[in-house]
Amino acid sequence: MPPQIFRLVLLTLAIVSSYLVARWLLTPSSFGQYAFYRGDSLVEHMSHTPVFAGRKACSECHDDIDEKLSKAEHKTISCESCHGVGQPHVDNPDEKIAKPGDNLCLRCHAYNPSRPTWLKQIDPKDHYRDEKCVGCHVPHQPNEVP
Repeated sequence: MPPQIFRLVLLTLAIVSSYLVARWLLTPSSFGQYAFYRGDSLVEHMSHTPVFAGRKACSECHDDIDEKLSKAEHKTISCESCHGVGQPHVDNPDEKIAKPGDNLCLRCHAYNPSRPTWLKQIDPKDHYRDEKCVGCHVPHQPNEVP
């Protein structure tokens, strides 16, 4: 066998064997327990403390807003979709929750041709002149004028 072929075969064997050793050392023992998935990650995810309070926790103190919201276009959107994580506020009411800005409205309502046509969309350059979203719209009832 020519020496260059021998070196190529030796190099290929070294690469394949180092890959197999690395795979054996680096693959967790629970990998493949649930198909192509690491089984121990389920236990890790269950140990995380929840950060979202849920709409029910919000409505315990803010039932007037929840009642308004249940009759408006945003009735299917959770409070935390706009205001952010709410569990710290539920645990300590003195801790303020985020007030949404215009970028938040535009996250869903800025024109994007891939979105469904029933979702109201705007082109921010053409839609508002000097005012921002909350200058003309009530966030919990967008068809109302403030």
